[in-house]
Amino acid sequence: MSDLWWRVPIFMGGVFLVLATVLAAVRSFVLPRSEAVRINKWALTLVRYLFDTVAVFGKTYAQRDRVMALFAPVGLVMLPLICLGLVSAGYTAIYWALGSGSLTRCYKLSSSSLLTLGTDESRSLVVSAFSYSEAALGLLLITLLISYIPTMYQAFARREAVVSQLELRAGNNRSAIDLVCWLGRSHSLDDDQKEWDQWAAWFVELEASHTSLPMLTFFRSPQPGRSWVTAANIILDTAALILSGVDQTSNRYTQLCFRAGCMSLNRIMRYFHDHSHTRVSFWRREKNAIVDPDPAAYAAALEQLAAQGIPIVVDQDAAWEKYQELRTHYFDAVDYLARLTSSPHLQALYVEPSVADEKEAQQAIETAAAHDQKISLD
Repeated sequence: MSDLWWRVPIFMGGVFLVLATVLAAVRSFVLPRSEAVRINKWALTLVRYLFDTVAVFGKTYAQRDRVMALFAPVGLVMLPLICLGLVSAGYTAIYWALGSGSLTRCYKLSSSSLLTLGTDESRSLVVSAFSYSEAALGLLLITLLISYIPTMYQAFARREAVVSQLELRAGNNRSAIDLVCWLGRSHSLDDDQKEWDQWAAWFVELEASHTSLPMLTFFRSPQPGRSWVTAANIILDTAALILSGVDQTSNRYTQLCFRAGCMSLNRIMRYFHDHSHTRVSFWRREKNAIVDPDPAAYAAALEQLAAQGIPIVVDQDAAWEKYQELRTHYFDAVDYLARLTSSPHLQALYVEPSVADEKEAQQAIETAAAHDQKISLD
Protein backbone atom coordinates (compact mmCIF):
# COMPACT_ATOMS: atom_id res chain seq x y z
CA MET A 1 0.00 0.00 0.00
CA SER A 2 2.87 2.35 0.77
CA ASP A 3 4.21 1.86 -2.78
CA LEU A 4 0.93 3.18 -4.16
CA TRP A 5 1.78 6.73 -3.09
CA TRP A 6 4.89 6.57 -5.28
CA ARG A 7 3.51 4.59 -8.19
CA VAL A 8 0.49 6.80 -8.89
CA PRO A 9 2.45 10.07 -9.32
CA ILE A 10 5.12 8.28 -11.37
CA PHE A 11 2.42 6.74 -13.56
CA MET A 12 0.78 10.14 -14.10
CA GLY A 13 4.17 11.70 -14.78
CA GLY A 14 4.94 9.06 -17.39
CA VAL A 15 1.58 9.59 -19.11
CA PHE A 16 2.13 13.36 -19.09
CA LEU A 17 5.62 13.00 -20.59
CA VAL A 18 4.36 10.75 -23.38
CA LEU A 19 1.40 13.01 -24.22
CA ALA A 20 3.54 16.16 -24.09
CA THR A 21 6.12 14.59 -26.41
CA VAL A 22 3.54 13.42 -28.93
CA LEU A 23 1.88 16.85 -28.88
CA ALA A 24 5.27 18.51 -29.41
CA ALA A 25 5.94 16.21 -32.37
CA VAL A 26 2.57 17.04 -33.92
CA ARG A 27 3.17 20.76 -33.44
CA SER A 28 6.64 20.45 -34.95
CA PHE A 29 6.02 18.17 -37.91
CA VAL A 30 2.31 18.45 -38.75
CA LEU A 31 0.80 21.76 -37.60
CA PRO A 32 1.17 24.27 -40.50
CA ARG A 33 1.72 27.41 -38.43
CA SER A 34 4.42 29.09 -36.35
CA GLU A 35 4.57 27.26 -33.03
CA ALA A 36 7.47 27.58 -30.57
CA VAL A 37 7.97 24.09 -29.10
CA ARG A 38 10.07 23.97 -25.94
CA ILE A 39 11.52 20.52 -26.61
CA ASN A 40 12.80 21.72 -29.98
CA LYS A 41 14.18 24.88 -28.46
CA TRP A 42 16.13 23.06 -25.74
CA ALA A 43 17.47 20.44 -28.14
CA LEU A 44 18.51 22.90 -30.84
CA THR A 45 20.07 25.26 -28.29
CA LEU A 46 22.33 22.46 -27.11
CA VAL A 47 23.24 21.40 -30.66
CA ARG A 48 23.81 25.03 -31.68
CA TYR A 49 26.13 25.61 -28.73
CA LEU A 50 28.22 22.58 -29.67
CA PHE A 51 28.54 23.72 -33.29
CA ASP A 52 29.32 27.30 -32.27
CA THR A 53 32.05 26.02 -29.99
CA VAL A 54 33.69 24.25 -32.92
CA ALA A 55 33.03 27.00 -35.49
CA VAL A 56 34.68 29.69 -33.38
CA PHE A 57 38.06 28.08 -34.11
CA GLY A 58 37.64 28.67 -37.85
CA LYS A 59 39.95 31.41 -39.07
CA THR A 60 38.01 32.15 -42.26
CA TYR A 61 34.33 32.36 -43.09
CA ALA A 62 34.62 29.35 -45.41
CA GLN A 63 35.91 27.21 -42.54
CA ARG A 64 33.12 28.33 -40.20
CA ASP A 65 30.55 27.87 -42.96
CA ARG A 66 31.74 24.29 -43.51
CA VAL A 67 31.09 23.55 -39.83
CA MET A 68 27.74 25.34 -39.57
CA ALA A 69 26.47 23.63 -42.74
CA LEU A 70 26.01 20.48 -40.65
CA PHE A 71 24.09 22.19 -37.85
CA ALA A 72 20.64 22.08 -39.44
CA PRO A 73 20.86 18.47 -40.74
CA VAL A 74 22.19 17.20 -37.40
CA GLY A 75 19.56 19.17 -35.48
CA LEU A 76 16.82 17.82 -37.73
CA VAL A 77 17.90 14.22 -37.09
CA MET A 78 18.23 14.87 -33.36
CA LEU A 79 14.62 16.03 -32.93
CA PRO A 80 12.90 12.66 -33.59
CA LEU A 81 15.61 10.84 -31.62
CA ILE A 82 14.93 13.08 -28.62
CA CYS A 83 11.19 12.52 -29.02
CA LEU A 84 11.74 8.76 -29.11
CA GLY A 85 13.93 8.97 -26.01
CA LEU A 86 11.33 10.96 -24.08
CA VAL A 87 8.56 8.54 -25.09
CA SER A 88 10.73 5.63 -23.97
CA ALA A 89 11.38 7.34 -20.62
CA GLY A 90 7.68 8.03 -20.13
CA TYR A 91 6.67 4.42 -20.84
CA THR A 92 9.47 3.14 -18.61
CA ALA A 93 7.89 5.08 -15.75
CA ILE A 94 4.44 3.70 -16.67
CA TYR A 95 5.65 0.10 -16.72
CA TRP A 96 7.42 0.50 -13.39
CA ALA A 97 4.29 2.03 -11.84
CA LEU A 98 2.26 -0.94 -13.12
CA GLY A 99 4.64 -3.36 -11.40
CA SER A 100 6.45 -4.81 -14.41
CA GLY A 101 9.69 -5.27 -12.48
CA SER A 102 12.86 -3.29 -11.95
CA LEU A 103 13.78 -0.14 -13.84
CA THR A 104 16.15 -2.14 -16.01
CA ARG A 105 13.43 -4.61 -16.89
CA CYS A 106 10.96 -1.74 -17.59
CA TYR A 107 13.49 0.07 -19.77
CA LYS A 108 14.13 -3.06 -21.85
CA LEU A 109 10.38 -3.58 -22.26
CA SER A 110 9.90 0.06 -23.28
CA SER A 111 12.73 0.03 -25.80
CA SER A 112 11.58 -3.27 -27.26
CA SER A 113 8.05 -1.96 -27.71
CA LEU A 114 9.09 1.44 -29.04
CA LEU A 115 11.37 0.00 -31.70
CA THR A 116 8.91 -2.85 -32.41
CA LEU A 117 11.59 -5.45 -31.70
CA GLY A 118 9.44 -7.73 -29.56
CA THR A 119 12.40 -9.08 -27.60
CA ASP A 120 10.69 -8.58 -24.23
CA GLU A 121 7.17 -9.71 -23.35
CA SER A 122 4.84 -8.15 -20.82
CA ARG A 123 3.22 -10.10 -18.01
CA SER A 124 -0.28 -8.60 -17.94
CA LEU A 125 -2.97 -7.43 -20.32
CA VAL A 126 -2.76 -3.81 -19.15
CA VAL A 127 0.99 -3.64 -19.69
CA SER A 128 0.56 -5.33 -23.08
CA ALA A 129 -1.93 -2.63 -24.10
CA PHE A 130 0.54 0.09 -23.16
CA SER A 131 3.35 -1.68 -25.02
CA TYR A 132 1.21 -1.87 -28.18
CA SER A 133 0.41 1.83 -27.90
CA GLU A 134 4.11 2.59 -27.52
CA ALA A 135 4.92 0.59 -30.64
CA ALA A 136 2.28 2.56 -32.55
CA LEU A 137 3.72 5.86 -31.32
CA GLY A 138 7.21 4.79 -32.33
CA LEU A 139 6.05 4.06 -35.87
CA LEU A 140 4.12 7.34 -35.91
CA LEU A 141 7.18 9.41 -34.95
CA ILE A 142 9.38 7.71 -37.54
CA THR A 143 6.69 8.20 -40.21
CA LEU A 144 6.44 11.89 -39.35
CA LEU A 145 10.18 12.30 -39.82
CA ILE A 146 10.12 10.47 -43.16
CA SER A 147 7.31 12.70 -44.44
CA TYR A 148 8.84 15.85 -42.91
CA ILE A 149 12.20 15.70 -44.72
CA PRO A 150 10.89 15.73 -48.33
CA THR A 151 8.61 18.67 -47.55
CA MET A 152 11.52 20.63 -46.14
CA TYR A 153 13.87 19.89 -49.02
CA GLN A 154 11.23 20.86 -51.58
CA ALA A 155 10.86 24.24 -49.85
CA PHE A 156 14.66 24.49 -49.68
CA ALA A 157 15.00 23.86 -53.43
CA ARG A 158 12.43 26.54 -54.28
CA ARG A 159 14.15 29.04 -51.98
CA GLU A 160 17.61 28.41 -53.39
CA ALA A 161 16.42 28.62 -56.99
CA VAL A 162 15.57 32.29 -56.47
CA VAL A 163 18.83 32.89 -54.58
CA SER A 164 20.84 31.43 -57.46
CA GLN A 165 18.94 33.44 -60.07
CA LEU A 166 19.50 36.60 -58.06
CA GLU A 167 23.25 36.02 -58.03
CA LEU A 168 23.23 35.91 -61.83
CA ARG A 169 21.34 39.20 -61.99
CA ALA A 170 23.04 41.08 -59.14
CA GLY A 171 26.57 40.24 -60.32
CA ASN A 172 29.58 38.88 -58.51
CA ASN A 173 29.52 41.78 -56.05
CA ARG A 174 25.93 40.90 -55.01
CA SER A 175 25.01 44.58 -55.06
CA ALA A 176 21.66 46.32 -55.26
CA ILE A 177 23.24 48.73 -57.73
CA ASP A 178 24.04 45.92 -60.18
CA LEU A 179 20.52 44.55 -59.77
CA VAL A 180 18.99 47.96 -60.56
CA CYS A 181 21.22 48.22 -63.63
CA TRP A 182 20.07 44.77 -64.74
CA LEU A 183 16.41 45.74 -64.23
CA GLY A 184 17.03 48.91 -66.23
CA ARG A 185 18.78 47.13 -69.08
CA SER A 186 16.03 48.38 -71.44
CA HIS A 187 16.50 51.94 -70.09
CA SER A 188 13.20 51.60 -68.27
CA LEU A 189 12.18 50.23 -64.88
CA ASP A 190 8.50 49.95 -65.75
CA ASP A 191 8.67 46.60 -67.58
CA ASP A 192 9.90 44.39 -64.73
CA GLN A 193 6.56 43.18 -63.38
CA LYS A 194 7.54 39.53 -63.82
CA GLU A 195 10.62 39.87 -61.59
CA TRP A 196 8.87 41.83 -58.84
CA ASP A 197 5.94 39.39 -58.82
CA GLN A 198 8.36 36.46 -58.57
CA TRP A 199 10.21 38.03 -55.65
CA ALA A 200 6.97 38.98 -53.88
CA ALA A 201 5.74 35.37 -54.16
CA TRP A 202 9.16 34.21 -52.90
CA PHE A 203 8.82 36.43 -49.81
CA VAL A 204 5.31 35.12 -49.11
CA GLU A 205 6.48 31.50 -49.29
CA LEU A 206 9.56 32.41 -47.24
CA GLU A 207 7.41 33.54 -44.32
CA ALA A 208 5.14 30.49 -44.48
CA SER A 209 7.96 27.92 -44.76
CA HIS A 210 10.46 29.44 -42.33
CA THR A 211 7.96 29.83 -39.49
CA SER A 212 6.12 26.51 -39.95
CA LEU A 213 9.41 24.68 -40.74
CA PRO A 214 11.83 26.64 -38.53
CA MET A 215 14.77 24.29 -39.14
CA LEU A 216 14.69 25.39 -42.79
CA THR A 217 15.98 28.78 -41.66
CA PHE A 218 19.35 27.26 -40.76
CA PHE A 219 19.85 25.19 -43.90
CA ARG A 220 22.67 26.92 -45.72
CA SER A 221 23.00 27.50 -49.46
CA PRO A 222 25.05 25.00 -51.48
CA GLN A 223 27.64 27.73 -52.20
CA PRO A 224 29.38 29.34 -49.17
CA GLY A 225 28.98 32.88 -50.53
CA ARG A 226 25.20 32.63 -50.87
CA SER A 227 22.52 33.17 -48.27
CA TRP A 228 18.79 33.61 -48.42
CA VAL A 229 19.10 36.47 -45.89
CA THR A 230 21.56 38.47 -47.98
CA ALA A 231 19.47 37.74 -51.09
CA ALA A 232 16.41 39.15 -49.37
CA ASN A 233 18.40 42.21 -48.30
CA ILE A 234 19.59 42.83 -51.88
CA ILE A 235 16.01 42.69 -53.21
CA LEU A 236 14.74 45.09 -50.54
CA ASP A 237 17.70 47.43 -50.98
CA THR A 238 17.04 47.43 -54.72
CA ALA A 239 13.41 48.35 -54.14
CA ALA A 240 14.40 51.06 -51.63
CA LEU A 241 17.00 52.47 -54.03
CA ILE A 242 14.46 52.64 -56.87
CA LEU A 243 11.65 54.08 -54.73
CA SER A 244 13.91 56.78 -53.26
CA GLY A 245 16.43 57.74 -55.91
CA VAL A 246 15.04 56.94 -59.36
CA ASP A 247 13.01 59.63 -61.12
CA GLN A 248 9.95 57.70 -62.29
CA THR A 249 6.31 57.22 -61.47
CA SER A 250 5.54 54.92 -58.58
CA ASN A 251 5.60 51.26 -59.59
CA ARG A 252 2.96 49.33 -57.66
CA TYR A 253 4.70 46.02 -58.27
CA THR A 254 7.91 47.31 -56.69
CA GLN A 255 5.95 48.66 -53.73
CA LEU A 256 4.06 45.38 -53.32
CA CYS A 257 7.28 43.36 -53.34
CA PHE A 258 8.87 45.74 -50.84
CA ARG A 259 5.91 45.45 -48.50
CA ALA A 260 5.84 41.64 -48.82
CA GLY A 261 9.55 41.44 -48.04
CA CYS A 262 9.35 43.68 -44.99
CA MET A 263 6.40 41.76 -43.57
CA SER A 264 8.02 38.39 -44.25
CA LEU A 265 11.40 39.15 -42.66
CA ASN A 266 9.92 40.90 -39.65
CA ARG A 267 7.56 38.01 -38.93
CA ILE A 268 10.39 35.49 -39.23
CA MET A 269 12.49 37.64 -36.89
CA ARG A 270 9.65 37.90 -34.36
CA TYR A 271 9.19 34.12 -34.41
CA PHE A 272 12.81 33.44 -33.45
CA HIS A 273 13.43 36.52 -31.30
CA ASP A 274 10.14 36.93 -29.44
CA HIS A 275 8.53 33.47 -29.46
CA SER A 276 11.45 31.04 -29.51
CA HIS A 277 14.03 33.39 -27.93
CA THR A 278 16.69 31.88 -30.19
CA ARG A 279 20.18 33.21 -29.52
CA VAL A 280 22.64 34.16 -32.23
CA SER A 281 26.12 32.68 -32.64
CA PHE A 282 28.39 34.08 -29.95
CA TRP A 283 31.17 34.57 -32.52
CA ARG A 284 28.85 36.85 -34.56
CA ARG A 285 27.27 38.98 -31.83
CA GLU A 286 29.62 41.93 -32.20
CA LYS A 287 29.89 41.86 -36.00
CA ASN A 288 27.46 43.30 -38.52
CA ALA A 289 26.90 40.93 -41.40
CA ILE A 290 25.10 43.65 -43.37
CA VAL A 291 27.13 46.83 -43.91
CA ASP A 292 24.89 49.89 -43.48
CA PRO A 293 25.55 52.39 -46.34
CA ASP A 294 26.44 56.02 -45.65
CA PRO A 295 25.46 59.16 -47.63
CA ALA A 296 28.67 58.99 -49.67
CA ALA A 297 27.95 55.40 -50.75
CA TYR A 298 24.37 56.36 -51.61
CA ALA A 299 25.51 59.33 -53.70
CA ALA A 300 28.05 57.14 -55.49
CA ALA A 301 25.30 54.59 -56.17
CA LEU A 302 23.08 57.23 -57.77
CA GLU A 303 26.00 58.45 -59.84
CA GLN A 304 26.64 54.94 -61.14
CA LEU A 305 22.94 54.52 -62.00
CA ALA A 306 22.98 57.83 -63.88
CA ALA A 307 26.00 56.63 -65.86
CA GLN A 308 23.90 53.65 -67.00
CA GLY A 309 21.19 55.94 -68.35
CA ILE A 310 18.75 55.56 -65.44
CA PRO A 311 17.03 58.87 -64.52
CA ILE A 312 17.94 60.11 -61.04
CA VAL A 313 16.03 62.55 -58.81
CA VAL A 314 17.43 66.05 -58.47
CA ASP A 315 17.18 66.42 -54.68
CA GLN A 316 19.59 63.72 -53.52
CA ASP A 317 19.45 64.81 -49.87
CA ALA A 318 15.71 64.17 -49.76
CA ALA A 319 16.29 60.89 -51.61
CA TRP A 320 18.84 59.81 -48.99
CA GLU A 321 16.39 60.57 -46.17
CA LYS A 322 13.67 58.57 -47.91
CA TYR A 323 16.10 55.70 -48.47
CA GLN A 324 16.99 55.68 -44.78
CA GLU A 325 13.32 55.74 -43.85
CA LEU A 326 12.60 52.77 -46.11
CA ARG A 327 15.51 50.79 -44.66
CA THR A 328 14.12 51.15 -41.14
CA HIS A 329 11.28 48.82 -42.15
CA TYR A 330 13.57 45.84 -42.70
CA PHE A 331 17.16 46.48 -41.60
CA ASP A 332 16.71 45.29 -37.98
CA ALA A 333 15.14 42.06 -39.20
CA VAL A 334 17.84 41.49 -41.80
CA ASP A 335 20.64 42.21 -39.33
CA TYR A 336 19.20 39.84 -36.72
CA LEU A 337 18.56 37.02 -39.21
CA ALA A 338 22.03 37.46 -40.73
CA ARG A 339 23.64 37.03 -37.31
CA LEU A 340 21.25 34.20 -36.43
CA THR A 341 22.11 32.22 -39.55
CA SER A 342 25.79 33.30 -39.66
CA SER A 343 25.36 34.75 -43.14
CA PRO A 344 28.29 36.08 -45.17
CA HIS A 345 29.12 39.78 -45.01
CA LEU A 346 27.36 41.95 -47.54
CA GLN A 347 27.75 45.56 -48.69
CA ALA A 348 24.46 46.15 -50.46
CA LEU A 349 25.44 49.45 -52.12
CA TYR A 350 28.83 48.27 -53.29
CA VAL A 351 30.33 50.67 -55.83
CA GLU A 352 33.19 49.40 -57.95
CA PRO A 353 36.19 51.71 -57.64
CA SER A 354 37.22 53.54 -60.77
CA VAL A 355 40.67 53.28 -62.33
CA ALA A 356 41.58 56.71 -60.93
CA ASP A 357 40.49 55.66 -57.44
CA GLU A 358 42.56 52.47 -57.68
CA LYS A 359 45.64 54.43 -58.79
CA GLU A 360 45.13 56.92 -55.98
CA ALA A 361 44.80 54.12 -53.43
CA GLN A 362 47.91 52.41 -54.78
CA GLN A 363 49.89 55.67 -54.59
CA ALA A 364 48.74 56.15 -51.00
CA ILE A 365 49.92 52.65 -50.10
CA GLU A 366 53.31 53.22 -51.76
CA THR A 367 53.74 56.60 -50.05
CA ALA A 368 52.92 55.10 -46.64
CA ALA A 369 55.34 52.22 -47.23
CA ALA A 370 58.15 54.62 -48.23
CA HIS A 371 57.43 56.75 -45.18
CA ASP A 372 57.62 53.73 -42.87
CA GLN A 373 60.87 52.61 -44.49
CA LYS A 374 62.39 56.08 -44.00
CA ILE A 375 61.43 56.06 -40.32
CA SER A 376 63.02 52.62 -39.82
CA LEU A 377 66.26 53.80 -41.48
CA ASP A 378 66.41 56.86 -39.24
